[in-house]
Amino acid sequence: MQIPEYYNPVAREIAEALIQGFDKHYRLFRASSHEAKALFEAANWQGIQKAIRDRIQFYDERVEETVARLQHELHAELLDDEIWQQAKLYYIGLLTNHKQPELAETFFNSVFCRILHRDYFNNDFIFVRPAVSTEYIESDPPTWRSYYPKTGGLRHTMRQIVRDYGWQRPFANLARDLGHVIRQAHEHLGGQWPAAETSLQIQVLHSAFYRNKTAYIFGKVINGGKTYPFAIPILHDGNGKLYLDTILFEPWRISILFSFSRAHFLVDMEVPSGYIQFLRSMLPSKTKAELYTMLGLQKQGKNIFYRDFMQHLSHSNDQFDIAPGIRGLVMLVFSLPSFPYVFKLIKDVFGSSKEVDHATVKRKYLLVKHHDRVGRMADTLEFSNVAFPKARFSTELLNELRQLAPSLIEEDDNRLVIKHLYIERRMKPLNLYLMSCPPDEKERAIREYGTAIKELAMANIFPGDMLFKNFGVTRDGRVIFYDYDEIEYMTDCNFRRIPPAPNPEMEMSGEVWYPVKRNDVFPEEFGTFLLGDPDVRRVFLKHHRDLLDIDFWQQRQERIRAGFIEDFYPYPSELRFINRYPLRS
Repeated sequence: MQIPEYYNPVAREIAEALIQGFDKHYRLFRASSHEAKALFEAANWQGIQKAIRDRIQFYDERVEETVARLQHELHAELLDDEIWQQAKLYYIGLLTNHKQPELAETFFNSVFCRILHRDYFNNDFIFVRPAVSTEYIESDPPTWRSYYPKTGGLRHTMRQIVRDYGWQRPFANLARDLGHVIRQAHEHLGGQWPAAETSLQIQVLHSAFYRNKTAYIFGKVINGGKTYPFAIPILHDGNGKLYLDTILFEPWRISILFSFSRAHFLVDMEVPSGYIQFLRSMLPSKTKAELYTMLGLQKQGKNIFYRDFMQHLSHSNDQFDIAPGIRGLVMLVFSLPSFPYVFKLIKDVFGSSKEVDHATVKRKYLLVKHHDRVGRMADTLEFSNVAFPKARFSTELLNELRQLAPSLIEEDDNRLVIKHLYIERRMKPLNLYLMSCPPDEKERAIREYGTAIKELAMANIFPGDMLFKNFGVTRDGRVIFYDYDEIEYMTDCNFRRIPPAPNPEMEMSGEVWYPVKRNDVFPEEFGTFLLGDPDVRRVFLKHHRDLLDIDFWQQRQERIRAGFIEDFYPYPSELRFINRYPLRS
């Protein structure tokens, strides 16, 4: 791209309209995140859930608003190549001292891609590569605070850290909780404190993270060349007072808080890239894409994910192929063995037993996007018009795409474009896992499976199709639901008992002798299609027999309709102070 000697005034107008659209978006995004602290203190749990749901739409609304403005004000000039190239250069200048330049670049891309054809999706016109560095952007207040225990002692320092978050609701017994924090830290380090360097410090992110009924403090202890990350969840007790529930030290446990199966956090950030850099220093296994997404910046997460994916394609040569496992009736699923994600598109024609259409399936995935996933539903990245190198597709996969989803693909000699696509983190299907794992792992997985169904039910989600093939096992051994074409709200289901047969002959016939409406559910039937394996049946009935009883499901419905929001702990209950130190709690 050549730098012009002067900027076309239309290019300047485009760039300024774009930056104004983005700034409005981030102003609203940040206001919503800032409100989380007041909602948490007021114990307004439904308000927090609503804020997370509503915030998801902010970005698309501002993009549509900006596209409409450009088309109204500058319609004739919007297809001029040179004007857009100049607009990008001018836009880069506007980002020189911006606090969120990487997000603003993504916003530029989003607007541009709504206006021009994908043939223009290259670095001459959009930000295929970042143009503005996010290193060392100053924030007011700073992204993190530093404390020095050598001056006032560890207990005093930890008390000051908690106090500096400014929660007005009183703590039930902060001295007791801090004692538990110090004791657990001592145990984590093997019973002996490391020799303190003169530079020993504790760094914590300036803003707390809010989700569901919990606030989190994220930080790290730096002692010489060693770093110890930590996370502290803060909850309300039965009397409405605050308490520290536990402290997590292992990076893998902390990373589960940022799992793709959980709702996003509400965090007030002036410089989001600073928060990402701090979190990555704590959690090196987490990608930037994952962390941006979990902070509610899904479009930035998608943008970085796509850049990483394109980079991976250029440095690999394996082929896309049909994903292992039982093939679905609604979704066509394929994978790239060297890449830890699966690609899903909706078939043109579904299996005869499926009473849904394309629009219904899209609504189900949108439902999951907006719903609290409570650690049990996989988040998805939704893409349109994704171009793949055709040579990387196996012959079998190409044939399936042409046969089962011809309306969703375009192809030429070198390229295959998929018009609508979902991408999810790859997991091992539970049915395959149960066939190959040892007995102790099999029992643990069945317990996890039943617990996943119960937690989904408590979050107002009925999976619909509960076959093992619709659940996956993560790297951490958690069981996650990922097939959404039959998902329903619990409150929309009608849980029924099977009525008595009018005569023994009818009961033995195998035919249904009672009327069944669309959302009727008969829990007694679950065992018939889930528990054919005797080992699976034994474990399931030992731990989750109540799932076969209508009372469990109806009681869940009653609590949901009464507005009760359940407690979910994204860490083992035995790590909670109340269970770890019960005599002192």
